[in-house]
Amino acid sequence: MNQTPSANRLHIGIFGKTNSGKSSFINALTNQQVSIVADIAGTTTDPVYKAMEIHPLGACTIIDTAGFDDVTRLGEKRLEKTKQAAEKTDLAVLVLTAENMEQDIKKVYKPELDWYAYFKGQNTPVLFVVSKLDEDRKAAFTLQAEIKEETGEDAVLISTVTKEGMEEVKEALIRKVPENHGERLITAELVGKEDLVLLVMPQDIQAPKGRLILPQVQTIRELLDRHCLVMSVTKEQLLLALQTLKKPPKLIITDSQIFGSVYENKPKESMLTSFSVLFAAYKGDLPYYVQGAKKIDSLTENSRVLIAECCTHAPLSEDIGRVKIPRMLKKRFGENLTVEHVSGTDFPEDLSGYDLIIQCGGCMFNRKYVMARIGHAKKQQVPMTNYGVVIAHLTGILPYVTLPES
Repeated sequence: MNQTPSANRLHIGIFGKTNSGKSSFINALTNQQVSIVADIAGTTTDPVYKAMEIHPLGACTIIDTAGFDDVTRLGEKRLEKTKQAAEKTDLAVLVLTAENMEQDIKKVYKPELDWYAYFKGQNTPVLFVVSKLDEDRKAAFTLQAEIKEETGEDAVLISTVTKEGMEEVKEALIRKVPENHGERLITAELVGKEDLVLLVMPQDIQAPKGRLILPQVQTIRELLDRHCLVMSVTKEQLLLALQTLKKPPKLIITDSQIFGSVYENKPKESMLTSFSVLFAAYKGDLPYYVQGAKKIDSLTENSRVLIAECCTHAPLSEDIGRVKIPRMLKKRFGENLTVEHVSGTDFPEDLSGYDLIIQCGGCMFNRKYVMARIGHAKKQQVPMTNYGVVIAHLTGILPYVTLPES
């Protein structure tokens, strides 16, 4: 894996009305023909995600969205996709063109101001960009002043034809990059330089042939970057590895599915956690997940549980989310327990009918989107937890699992 995983990139979402110049802006920003440009309203339909390196921002994912004033037959569905893109956005760009400046800005630009309020409510930085400066400079400067008065934000004026203002856009984006973006660590405070870390990674049917799964790859790379001593074994090699080592590992990281057996055999001096628990803290709200796991004990056979996977892979035999966790739950609470599944971005708006939500590790999504899901659950007062925390709770070893600071 030579490229930064999509989930770790800075997600910059581009939003605006149809024909506001969003696609032209993206092409000018990236110096590539990323988006189709046309005078026909609604050229951009579903959001387009483009991973790239943008100097000096670094690894980014640019999201080109459909116009949020799309009144075509598919406009409502497109708006839903735009809302999903907004939940993944680390930094939002609202593109406007100066029009009807003799009217009240609150009336003409109500959709943009509503989106601005939404992003501010999500603690997402927003950059206003006024495009088509070459067509009407006076109107553009007037709109810039109106935006400043209404929101306190400094809009950047641009022309994608002459490229005027594009350097100012990059400078503004740098200033608005979320403060902690890219600074979170998977292993957090658990390890330091020259600490020995043992990774237990079963290569079962779910492991891709000839490759490691993404959480394993990212964790190994981080440990190497932190100058740790890293040893990787399968479940069958665990005892031999421990016998070979001169001293116990500082930390053992295992697959959640073999939590129990690894715990039984680990040295008492070694801390134990799982990839899923680490990613629960890295991508989400671990204390909230732990609190949610306590709700498991109050489930009954009449309860309804939602399991939310980020991946959209075809279910495999002994799949952790489709088979193993449902089996563990039904063994405890009865076969009548209702377990439903969603994958990818198919996450219900209305969660009120569920007694518990179990989220996967979230390695395929950026933290912004995982936290948006958590926000929905909290707002609707539905307990939420994740794969690794659930398995540790159900096997009775959660109190003995080392939890990183979230």
